[in-house]
Order: sequence, then C-alpha cells, then structure tokens
Amino acid sequence: MKSLTPPLSQLVIEACKHPPGSKERQRNLTKIIRVLNDRLWKEHTAYYEDALQETWVYFCKNICEGNAYNAEKASVVTWLNNYLKWRLKDGFIREQQKKKQRAAPRMGNDNQLIDPIDSLPAQPDIPPLLAEIEHWVRVDAQKKLSQIYLEDRPHITAQQLILKRLPPETSWKQLAAEYGVAAGTLSSFYQRKCKPLLREYSKSQGYI
Repeated sequence: MKSLTPPLSQLVIEACKHPPGSKERQRNLTKIIRVLNDRLWKEHTAYYEDALQETWVYFCKNICEGNAYNAEKASVVTWLNNYLKWRLKDGFIREQQKKKQRAAPRMGNDNQLIDPIDSLPAQPDIPPLLAEIEHWVRVDAQKKLSQIYLEDRPHITAQQLILKRLPPETSWKQLAAEYGVAAGTLSSFYQRKCKPLLREYSKSQGYI
C-alpha cells in the first residue's frame, strides 16, 4: 500500500511557503518532525533527549531561513543526523566535565559552590515547536504543573520553573537569587520533576 505521507522534500517546500510563526508553517513543521522522528540517529545515553530537543530547535529555526540547510548537498535526514551527532558529542563532553567538577568542586569568590550548569548556553529564540510547549505550560489545562512544587516551597512550581527554563533560559544562578534557593536544589527539582513532564508531553505530541 502506498504511503499517504508526502515526501519530506515536498513537506519542506510547503512549510517554507508560509511566514515564520504562522499556523500553516507550524502545522507543516510538525508533520515533518513526525516523519523524521523514526529516521534520526538513536542511542541510549543520559543526554540523548536533550540533544534531540536541541536538534528540533535548530531544525525549526534553520530549515527555511538562512543557509544552514542545502537540499543539493544533503537530505533533511542526513543534515539533522549530522547536527544531532555533534550535539551528542557536546553532551558527552559536558558529562565528562561534570564528573570532573563533582570530583573537584569549584568555589567562587564568595565561597559559594559554582554550579557547572550555569555555564551551559541558552537558546536565544523560541521557534514554533517551543511556542506550542510554552502554551501547554501556561494553560496547564489539567492543573498538574501548578500542583507539583519544590518541597516546603509551594510558590516554586513545576509550571513556573519550566517557563523560566524555556528559551531564552534564565540561568540557575539568577533563579537561585530570585527564589532564595540553592541553584543545585532548583536544578535537581527540575531534573526529577519537570523534565519527565516535558518528555511526557513531547511524546504525547509525537515530538520524541
């Protein structure tokens, strides 16, 4: 039986006909992501899903605008797989650096422990895919995100923290100063409670 899904090249052309941020482009980008999802490089590492999310952000920002993608040089799958593998290499390097820093903690001038997460770069812009995620977090239709909070601090909810960490991210250092809580405590809460919620939503939408 012939597939009803148009070729990727056709989907890309259709998506790029529409202006950035439009519903039409967002709809076509979502179709492309669903097709690409099963074709991208897979590996079982702790940082794979972060690298994949970075790859989707890069895809949404560069598939139509700029010179990042050239259909004459490579297919969309090859282009994104190459980018994903570079992000995985970055993830591996960060993991190794974290291990070294955990073994030999760095202290600042104020004798406070320097959180290595603060040094990670933030994505500056929000592409359509992340705009969808931001809308989901803000609406919180099931009131799930607002009911999950840091122990003994009900004002620091999963909803608030996810919004703060969506691109452009607020650094852990800034959040620690804003909430009066150690950066490591906030980061740990985000990893344990917030990230699983983001992954659950992303899977339900077919993003990962």
